[in-house]
Amino acid sequence: MKIIVDAFGGDNAPLEIIKGCAEAVRELDVDIVLTGDEETIRRVAKNHSIPLHRMEIVSTKSVITMEDHPSVVLKEKSDSSMAEGLRLVAEGKGDAFVSAGNSGALTVGTTMIVKRIKGIKRVAFGAILPTQKGNMLLLDSGANVECRPEMLHQFGIMGSIYMEKVMGVKNPKIGLANVGEEEHKGSDLYVETHQLLKNDPNLNFVGNVEGRDMPSGVADLIVADGFTGNMILKTYEGVALFVLGMVKNVFYKSTKNKLAAAVIKKDLYDLKKSMDYNETGGAPIMGALKPVFKAHGSAKANTVKNAIRLTKEYVSNQVVDIISQSVAQVKSQKEQTAAEH
Repeated sequence: MKIIVDAFGGDNAPLEIIKGCAEAVRELDVDIVLTGDEETIRRVAKNHSIPLHRMEIVSTKSVITMEDHPSVVLKEKSDSSMAEGLRLVAEGKGDAFVSAGNSGALTVGTTMIVKRIKGIKRVAFGAILPTQKGNMLLLDSGANVECRPEMLHQFGIMGSIYMEKVMGVKNPKIGLANVGEEEHKGSDLYVETHQLLKNDPNLNFVGNVEGRDMPSGVADLIVADGFTGNMILKTYEGVALFVLGMVKNVFYKSTKNKLAAAVIKKDLYDLKKSMDYNETGGAPIMGALKPVFKAHGSAKANTVKNAIRLTKEYVSNQVVDIISQSVAQVKSQKEQTAAEH
């Protein structure tokens, strides 16, 4: 399997990206195509003794920064590492594309260069978050600030397929992010979406889910518009860092506490690992015609490796094809129902 990676996407590029790719080659048995300035990639790899075994380099001139407007991927910086990676995957010169770069540019580029699956209204970011029962998928987590009910319904369909095929959750439970559990709660968008999800026989919809209940694992998939989803995601990450910091401060408070920390060191490590976004790797851009993954902007080597691991599973389980079939099935059912009436 060949994975295309934006070598210059993210705050820690290109060093951490190259290191993560080298780890992926060694542990995941994949081939890598790095996009970016070849001279810089080779110099960084040489200076840090990183092998470029099974890595091809497609040299590009420019880099899209986090501050750039999303549209630059199509215009001013169409020769960037991100734009070239998207073109390569769109042309079938790789099985998937991974970037830790500018989220807006990646969304625009995916929509306009890679294109959407036929029938999909909008692509969406799917972020994996830890819960008491395992993990949950948050979809959308930032790509679409404004949505319509049918878009959120599609997020439910796509997310359910991802949780089952990639994360191994059978008949995943779907919850709708809302300000209350009752059906009538929330804006018109959420009231209408509730009915669409509830009346879809192919979805295991469990109803509205409030923010405080999400960490308990009441649902395997939380459906939300991009604004709400991103607020949930960033709050989740912030609270995790805050709690871990508080725990660390407690154990460093005295010699007695330090000794206690030494006794449960492995358990503390496991706790930190379960709350670390670097372990989940990245968020798939659901609805794209080809597999595209967004790794965290501050991705380290381990994040990149894990993003590639999820991407490999995404490709192997033919998620794009299954989403395409499911959307076509929903459309056919709607047309049949309309004809009967």
